[in-house]
Amino acid sequence: MFFNSSKTQLPDATNALPGRPTRRFRLSGQHLVTGNPLETDGPEGFGIAVFGLGCFWGEEQTFWQVPGVWSTTVGYAGGVTPHPTYEEVCTGRTGHAEVVRVVFDPAQVSYADLLKVFWENHDPTQGMRQGNDRGSQYRSIILTTTPEQQAEAESSKAAYQKQMTKAGYGEITTSIKPLEDYYYAEEAHQQYLVKNPFGYCPLHATGVSYA
Repeated sequence: MFFNSSKTQLPDATNALPGRPTRRFRLSGQHLVTGNPLETDGPEGFGIAVFGLGCFWGEEQTFWQVPGVWSTTVGYAGGVTPHPTYEEVCTGRTGHAEVVRVVFDPAQVSYADLLKVFWENHDPTQGMRQGNDRGSQYRSIILTTTPEQQAEAESSKAAYQKQMTKAGYGEITTSIKPLEDYYYAEEAHQQYLVKNPFGYCPLHATGVSYA
């Protein structure tokens, strides 16, 4: 898609696309890898984590492979436009990032473990891009679902900055903020790399260990 500088500038309510009041589709209902429901908060006591680290096809695959992850979906978060479409997000005028929503069993995998996966599987210093994917939709972002997650994510960012600095990287640009709205992406994008095994959506890991 044609790239222009406006795609790297987040819109506000005055210049964002208007969106729509409700979603115009439903998902199929079942994760193609885990077999668990898609539109769910999971069993009682499970946690929800939301991360953006580039193209969401690849990031979803990375997280569904983590033991203790019960289900994943991809969607749009961190922006302004309600119920955006993929095409709208690609314009840069919704403010949303491509994200993965992770439902996890804290008895098997901790939020700290998921943060480690997040930091180690992309380059969080690239601003409004990941590799050749340019635009605000590809920015590094953590959307927290509890105050405890917020504090832990901020602490992990500070710790990883020390590791990145030692490795010669610059300032981490990852934003960390409470999740306000999460909008499911269209059916075609859910578990995309299962449906399209020859699809290409690499993550851009730096090789820098979190700990």
